[in-house]
Amino acid sequence: MKLTHSRAVALMLLITLMWSMAGVVTRQLEAARSFEVTFWRSFFTALSLLVILPFFQGRVVFSRIRHGGMALWLSGACWSVMFTAFMVALTLTTVANVLVTMALGPFITALMARLFIGHRIPARTWAAIALASAGIAWMYGGQVDLRSQLAGTLVALMVPLAGSCNWTVVQHSRAHGKNIDLVPSVLVGAVISALATLPLAFPFSATPHDIGLLAVLGLFQLAIPCVLAVLCASVLKAPEIALLALLEVIFGILLAWVGAGEVPGASVLTGGSLVIGALVVNELIGWRQRA
Repeated sequence: MKLTHSRAVALMLLITLMWSMAGVVTRQLEAARSFEVTFWRSFFTALSLLVILPFFQGRVVFSRIRHGGMALWLSGACWSVMFTAFMVALTLTTVANVLVTMALGPFITALMARLFIGHRIPARTWAAIALASAGIAWMYGGQVDLRSQLAGTLVALMVPLAGSCNWTVVQHSRAHGKNIDLVPSVLVGAVISALATLPLAFPFSATPHDIGLLAVLGLFQLAIPCVLAVLCASVLKAPEIALLALLEVIFGILLAWVGAGEVPGASVLTGGSLVIGALVVNELIGWRQRA
């Protein structure tokens, strides 16, 4: 199936839904904490990809990793930072704080894409980024305390920074005609993250219940959606991907509502409407212009 622009947008919606599982599942853990959480999730992500990638691409996938060049390894390093920083941040501060910080992603991505690969950002996308970010700030502005949770906020900031670098690297390689398969970079990132956090994870305290949940996250919250996200990056522009990824915030709220009994307040509903409205308007205008 050819991945058209419309199909890539629809696929990104599914991807953000899968990404949004992390917060509500993490809150169900019994004993695992901090770097141990990150290690197990990254370990099961790598294990899943060691099955998924050879199944679809054959053993040639390992050759592609060895000969992938700088772009593949840079992308893998970015994935490892994102995998590690996100889970560590969730153990240091609130889910709301982490999500607010991640909302900086579209701004950072747009600037990087403009500075390093010369992407011209349409006025409608700038407006949508501003409106969506304002909506998220409205949702959580009263709940974020940067003074008491500064460490978690700084760690969370590494997620949009690494994500912006990642999408820019992927699209720079495509723009320069480098036929590099960057899907294996997700595997590289998971392995780096697991190896880096393993020494910090001892002594293990996770229960079988915890390990089961983290295995689910490794497969369905990271391995599958991250591979699909790289495929979408070959069709969608970097700022557009970052903007669509903001839906992870909305889906995360809904899952926490249903799965953890966290009922959103009026500000959350108002801000969420702004985010969804910005995404819908941006996509409708873009669709009409392409038509």
